[in-house]
Amino acid sequence: MRVLLMYPNQDLNLDQDFPFNSDDLIQDLELDVLFQAMSKGDQFLLDVIKQVILSQEHNLEVIYYRQEALKDCLKNPEIIKQMYQLSIKAKENKTKGWFGFYGWKTPSNVLNGARNLLEMLFELLGELREIADKHAYKFKSRAFTRFFEMIKKELNDEYFEIAKKHIENLRFPNGILLKVELREGNEGTNYNLCNPNFISKNLVQRILNRTKIYSFKLHPRDEAGAKILEELKNRGLCKAVTSVACASRHIENFFKILQRELAFYVSCLNLFETLTEIGISISFPWVYGLNENKKEYSFRELYDISLALTMRQKVVTNDLNTNNKRFFCITGTNRGGKTTFLRSVGQAQLMMQAGMFVPAENFSANICSGVFTHFRREEDFTMRRGKLEEELARMSEIVDHIHPNALVLFNESFSSTNEREGSEIAHQIIDALLENDTKVFFVTHMYELTRYYFEQNRPDVIFLRAERLPNGRRTFKIKEGIPLQTSHSIDIYREVFKEYMDFLHR
Repeated sequence: MRVLLMYPNQDLNLDQDFPFNSDDLIQDLELDVLFQAMSKGDQFLLDVIKQVILSQEHNLEVIYYRQEALKDCLKNPEIIKQMYQLSIKAKENKTKGWFGFYGWKTPSNVLNGARNLLEMLFELLGELREIADKHAYKFKSRAFTRFFEMIKKELNDEYFEIAKKHIENLRFPNGILLKVELREGNEGTNYNLCNPNFISKNLVQRILNRTKIYSFKLHPRDEAGAKILEELKNRGLCKAVTSVACASRHIENFFKILQRELAFYVSCLNLFETLTEIGISISFPWVYGLNENKKEYSFRELYDISLALTMRQKVVTNDLNTNNKRFFCITGTNRGGKTTFLRSVGQAQLMMQAGMFVPAENFSANICSGVFTHFRREEDFTMRRGKLEEELARMSEIVDHIHPNALVLFNESFSSTNEREGSEIAHQIIDALLENDTKVFFVTHMYELTRYYFEQNRPDVIFLRAERLPNGRRTFKIKEGIPLQTSHSIDIYREVFKEYMDFLHR
C-alpha cells in the first residue's frame, strides 16, 4: 500500500539535507514564527514542515497536487485529524511494548510480540477502512480520492477475515503442527510450521475420521524433555516469525509514512485556524512553471505572515501587478515597511512552492529554482573580517549555489562602505544575476545605484518606494514610484526630538 498524499508517485523523504542557506532563510524571513504557529509545539510537525517548506519544490504538478489535497483538508479538518491520530496511535502503541516484549528473544517470544503488534495494527487499519467508507465521497483531490479507493479495495472484508483467521491460528489454540524431514539417525531438519488440521466439533465425525497417531506425553517434572520440545518448537517457528515480523513492519511503515505526510496537512490546518481567529485572509496561488517564458509576479493584499502572527492582528498589505519584470528596486523613507515587504515576498514564495496557501488575497508567480536572502547583519565584534568582507563572502556562497530562475532578496546590502563603492559592487552583482535569469528584489538607500538603473530605462526593471504622505506620515505601504535622493531620515529626527522637547516643557 502506498500513501502518496504529498507526491503523485513517491513518498515524502525527511532524510534530505536542508539547503545550505536554511538558517539565513529562517532568520531573515522570520520563519521560526511561522513554523511555531504551524507546529504548535509538536516537534514532529516542526521537523516535517521545515523539511517541506525549506526544500522548495520545483515540480509544478506536485505543487498543484498538494494544493488540491490541502483544499480537501480545509473542508474536512476533523477527518484529517482523526486519520492523523490513528497514525500516532500506531507509533505510540509499539513504543508501549507491543513489540518490546521481555525475556529471552526466542522465536516463540518474538512471534508473540509480532502477532500482538500485527493484531493492533489490523485494528487501526479497520478504523481507517471505516473512515474511508463513511467519508471518501467528501474528498475530490487526486491524492485523497486515490488513497481512499486504495483503502477500500485492498482492505476489503475478505482481507480482514483472512487476517483474523491467521492471527487466531498464530495463538495455537490446539497446539503447534510441525512438518519435519528426518536424516540419518532420525535427526530432524527443515522444520516447517503447518496450517492446523480442521477438527470437527461433531463427535460422530471425529470418531469415524480418527486416524492412528503415535504420541507420547511428558512427565510434568521432565524439565529436560520440556526444554527439548521448546527447542523443536522454536525451530519450526523461525520462518513464521520472519513472515509475521515482515507483515508487521510493512503495515507499521505504512502508518509511519501516513503520519509523516498527514503532518504537513495538519500543520497547515493549525496555521489556517490561527489566521481565521485573527481574521486575516489567505488564498491559493496561481503558479507558473520554472522555465515558462512568461515571468509573472503579481499579488493583492500581500502581508508579512510572521508579523501578523506576532501581533495577532491584521497588518498592512501591499499590491503589485507586473509581467516580465526581473529587477524590483525598492527605495524610500526609513522605517517605511521595506523590510517587511521583502519578508512577505520571500515567505509567500516558499509557501507557494510547498503547495500551501499564501498570505494574500491573490498571488501569482513563477516557481524559482531557489530562494536566497542577503540581509544586512548587525555588527559582530567577534568577527575576524570586516562587514564588507563578510557581506561579500556570503554573496560568494550564494553565487556558488545559485541556478537560473532563482529569487534573491537583498536588504540594504553592501551599504557598509561608501555609497559610490557600494553602488558599484551592487550593480555589478545585480547585472550578473539578471544575465543569469535571476529575479532580484533589492532594498537600498544608495541613490547612485538606483539612478544607474533608472537612467538605463530597462523594460525588466520596476521601481518601488515606501509611501510617505505630505505631512511626513508613513503608511508602511510599498507603491510604484521613481527613486528619490532622500530617505526622509529628518522625519524620524523630528519625531524623536519633538517627543524629547515636549517632555522638557512639561
